Amino acid sequence: MRGQGRSRLTRRARVLLAAGLLAALGTAALAQMTAAIVPPLTGADDPMETIPAPPIPRWIVDDVRRMRAYPEQPPVIPHSIEGYQLSVNTNRCMSCHKREFTEGSGAPMISVTHYMDRQGQMLADVTPRRYFCTACHVPQADTPPLVGNSFVDMSELGVGHAGDE
Repeated sequence: MRGQGRSRLTRRARVLLAAGLLAALGTAALAQMTAAIVPPLTGADDPMETIPAPPIPRWIVDDVRRMRAYPEQPPVIPHSIEGYQLSVNTNRCMSCHKREFTEGSGAPMISVTHYMDRQGQMLADVTPRRYFCTACHVPQADTPPLVGNSFVDMSELGVGHAGDE
């Protein structure tokens, strides 16, 4: 009889099966290669192994303002904020950085964007969405990077300022 001893899979089904098998093998190979290229950030190789925690880094508290890495980056906090209370009722940061207190404290004033609502309207006080400072601003610690960084700033690439000849 016709068709006896032949595979019941059509040519299209065999091609799809081969493509699926190839994709599965390729994905597994790619995952192994990626594991060798990208350093692990998860800790110990054996997830059940108990390893000592690294020491808590010391905050940089020299009160020197740091250069920002990119435009619109929130500045880092150059002083200790240990013990600062940030709650719905109290924000110790505002006792120095609020517009009316900067002259006496010598601290930089918070940005005018912190006084704007979502529609861009100016408010008399800090907008609630900008009230919790540590949502964007963080203290800086002197720690080694987790992964290497080859970032080069535009100014170091030889790109001149607008109007320079």
